[in-house]
Amino acid sequence: MGDESYNFVFKVVLIGESGVGKSNLLSRFTKNEFNHDSRTTIGVEFSTRTVQLDTFTIKAQIWDTAGLERYRAITSAYYRGAVGALLVYDITKHLTYESVERWLKELYDHADPHILVMLVGNKSDLETLRTVPTVEAKEFAEKKGILFMETSALDSTNVEAAFQEVLTAIHKKVASREVTRGSISAVTLSSTTGTASEVQEERRTCCKNL
Repeated sequence: MGDESYNFVFKVVLIGESGVGKSNLLSRFTKNEFNHDSRTTIGVEFSTRTVQLDTFTIKAQIWDTAGLERYRAITSAYYRGAVGALLVYDITKHLTYESVERWLKELYDHADPHILVMLVGNKSDLETLRTVPTVEAKEFAEKKGILFMETSALDSTNVEAAFQEVLTAIHKKVASREVTRGSISAVTLSSTTGTASEVQEERRTCCKNL
C-alpha cells in the first residue's frame, strides 16, 4: 500500500519514564519486533504503520522519545500536532507508575486539550514481579477520563489491541465532527503531496476541530 492511499494521518506519542518499554511497544506494533537489548532512545524517533478502520485507511505515525528528564527540551515539538498519546509505565516498577500524573500534566500543558490518552501498564508478562495492581491503575484512568490497558511488548499481549483502540477512538472523534481529510493530518513530515504552503496550512489547522 503506497503512502498516497490513506484518509488520515494520526500522530500518536509514547510518553513515560525511561525503561518502561516504549521503544519495544513501538517496534512490536509497527514492525512486529522485540529487542531484548533495548538501549535508551536518544532524542526522538518515529515509525509508521497503515491500518484499516472500517472503510478508512489510517496512517499511524507513532513517536517515541526517552523518558529521561534531560530530553525535556524537545517537549513542545514532540507534542505538537499529536492527536493521541500512550502513557506507559512498567507494572513491576511502582516508581514509573507514580510519575504518571506528572506526565499527564505535562501532556495537557503542551498538547491539544482534546488529545486521546491511554494509560498503558507494560510488561504484563512479568506478573510475579508486579508492584502496580491492575485495579489501582484502572481506577486512576477512569478518574482521569482516559483509556487503560495492560500490555506485553515481549509476548505481544494487547499491543495490537491498545493501538487499535486508541486509533479507533481518535477516528470516532474525527468522524463525529465531520472533519475533512487533511485537517486532522497532524503530522507533515511524511507528507508526500501538497506544497509547502499547504503543508503549513495543514499544520496550523490540524487540531482546531478535534
